[in-house]
Amino acid sequence: MPDIRLAFQQAWLKRGLISCVLWPVSLIYGLLFGLRKLLYRLCVLPFQQLPVPVIVVGNVYVGGVGKTPLVIALVRQLTASGLKAGVLSRGYGRSTEGSQSVTPQSSATEVGDEPLLIARTCQVPVFVGENRFEAGLELLAQNPQTQVIVCDDGLQHLGLAHDLALCVFDERGLGNGWLLPAGPLREAWPLHSSGHSHVIAVLTSNYARHEPQTNQKQVQPQSLKQPSVDFVVPRVLADFAQQANGTTQALSSFRGQKVQALAGIGKPQGFFDMLTAQGIALSFTQALADHEDMQAVLIDPSMGAVLCTEKDAVKLWNYLPTAWAVPLVTKIPEELFKTILAQIGPKLSSGYGHQTS
Repeated sequence: MPDIRLAFQQAWLKRGLISCVLWPVSLIYGLLFGLRKLLYRLCVLPFQQLPVPVIVVGNVYVGGVGKTPLVIALVRQLTASGLKAGVLSRGYGRSTEGSQSVTPQSSATEVGDEPLLIARTCQVPVFVGENRFEAGLELLAQNPQTQVIVCDDGLQHLGLAHDLALCVFDERGLGNGWLLPAGPLREAWPLHSSGHSHVIAVLTSNYARHEPQTNQKQVQPQSLKQPSVDFVVPRVLADFAQQANGTTQALSSFRGQKVQALAGIGKPQGFFDMLTAQGIALSFTQALADHEDMQAVLIDPSMGAVLCTEKDAVKLWNYLPTAWAVPLVTKIPEELFKTILAQIGPKLSSGYGHQTS
């Protein structure tokens, strides 16, 4: 399965033979998705609205583009501004059904790795559920002080109305610009206002910690279709790594040591490249499937200390508590955060919360 996934990821970067063969199927997919959006617009299919502002952090490019780190950064900044935030997620890959609260003590198997990471990192109410509206109602019932809800993914979950959407892209942009399965797009870009609230396009970019961030928009192959981006959000590795028991160590201390790395995220190579940019020579790397449960992962101690992402660590630490998780630091630009507050402000000041200064 990983090989098939990788083959499609490569095919979606251009309009080659595989994409051209699948293009007629993508037309059918587009018609069906468009019909579904029309039914919601005509209120044939009901959409429901929560009494607090809802911000969706989603994507049109299938797979990992850096949504969850952006969610974590946004929730932290909302909290720092004085707002009480909560998070909704589907909980991809979880073994349970229905709406469920996520606590730092939950297991990734029951609630999903990303919701668990958010709960542990942000210390705010987090709920998972296939029906985001029902999960939102439970979150608010148990946490009535909540003033704003952030959805990790859910841009195509039309049953829950949202006040603002951050559509996240990475360096792949729109890929070849075609819909699934001929291309990587879940829906056509740009999004039309009839199906969505105000949409902000955000590009996430990885940088080495000391790399200048002046020319932030990286040059990409001409074969990739690029969206018009409103804001660029840079990401860097933290300058430390930590183990399950809370022990921390400077990331620079791994330079000159024998080190291995693994990643079960959307783009594992991106994590490996960021480590290499820090001067860490990797003796061995394991690129795993996104949301890999880690149960079957084999670790060779002779390859040195194990470095992984925080998302991997919430599962890997169950089997290897000595693995070192390297946090990804994401900082939302001030202008973007001001834009977000301006969009949700009217609803915040309508009796469901207070407007921050």
